[in-house]
Amino acid sequence: MAKDPAMPAESSRASGSRSALSAGRSVLMALVALLLLVGGGYASWGDAQQVLLGKGRVHGEFAVTACGDATCAGSFDPEGPEGPRSDMTVRASVAVRKGERFPAVVKPGTHEVVRAGAAGSLHAWVPLGGGLLLAGLVIAGGMRRGRLGLVVAALGAAQLFATFLLL
Repeated sequence: MAKDPAMPAESSRASGSRSALSAGRSVLMALVALLLLVGGGYASWGDAQQVLLGKGRVHGEFAVTACGDATCAGSFDPEGPEGPRSDMTVRASVAVRKGERFPAVVKPGTHEVVRAGAAGSLHAWVPLGGGLLLAGLVIAGGMRRGRLGLVVAALGAAQLFATFLLL
């Protein structure tokens, strides 16, 4: 049986289009993973900057007196000469319960506090931990980079687990 001279050209075109499709998918998945990481970092930075860059901010202890759906109210006892403030709030989460006391930092220009210390630091970065976990899945599945995806997902899972243990 004679070979068809057109066959190798079609085979190489199909191979080239598959390779371009694969590269396009990898680029698209890399952009999705980057979007997840940037979104997680952006969502975390609002609280994280209060805890990490705490110099010049009012530190003290917050006592939760009542909780609603979105926020908990309580009194804040600052370190230093300022007197206690009873009109402070904190975002309601699993880590905040009525009657609890924890170290906190006041967000400048607001009546809102953020949990301070190691637990507060880790709690502030929870959105980034979730972004890492999801980006790891996208990297492993969409980009077919299993080891890198596993490392990224493991970093996110470790951050979330450490937060769970400290809170």
